Amino acid sequence: MRILLTNDDGIHADGLAALERIAHQLSDDVWVVAPETDQSGVSHSLSLNDPLRLREIEDKKFALRGTPTDCVIMGVKKVLDTPPDLVLSGINRGVNIADDITYSGTVAGAIEGTLLGIPSIALSQHYRFGEDAGPNYDPAEAHGPGLLKQLLSFDLPRDTLLNINFPKRSPEEVEGVRVVPQGKRPADSMYIESRKDGRGNPYHWLAFNNRWFAGDAGTDIEAIQQGYISVTPLHLNLTARELMASLDETLRGAL
Repeated sequence: MRILLTNDDGIHADGLAALERIAHQLSDDVWVVAPETDQSGVSHSLSLNDPLRLREIEDKKFALRGTPTDCVIMGVKKVLDTPPDLVLSGINRGVNIADDITYSGTVAGAIEGTLLGIPSIALSQHYRFGEDAGPNYDPAEAHGPGLLKQLLSFDLPRDTLLNINFPKRSPEEVEGVRVVPQGKRPADSMYIESRKDGRGNPYHWLAFNNRWFAGDAGTDIEAIQQGYISVTPLHLNLTARELMASLDETLRGAL
């Protein structure tokens, strides 16, 4: 099995190194194409106005000056002579749950693999930013290989991908695995922090508060809070089919 890895935290991220170790437990044919620099929050963006500069780090490992989406496209269409059998994106520094999914470059890497017709999975590790020095990837490394082996036996439908989040627990304290839907976080979890530079000019940071928020029962939010690994299937087709009939009726005779 040929596996292509990417991430959004950059080519030198500890989470990517952890994912490499996991992938090598599944196959000897593991390739990496990851961003040269941190691309967190870029979502499913493409680099259309800048050249994509590719740099070989070592055998089967490349850094690209571009987004996670760029990386998957370059990996599949340029670096590899045949397409991979699996795309793994991560392991992200922090969870990608609830609305974070829409911002995530990690999830976007898996989205692009799915668009290219390749089974794809995004992986993220929870930690408390501002409180912890950084994520401890032990839960992902301990449980990731077995979980992925099981998931590889699942016939994932076309245009769907999987989003996996590991809780902030020791491997022994992880409660289990839950297949859960995407939750919803409150809008006030994001805020703007305004400052002034050395010359008195204002500048601003987008930031998220570090508090947990109450999620609907049975969602990815609750699963992570309760110490479970969350697995969420995501569909690329965003059509709200349940609204089509009523919307069509509303617009009937509009022109």
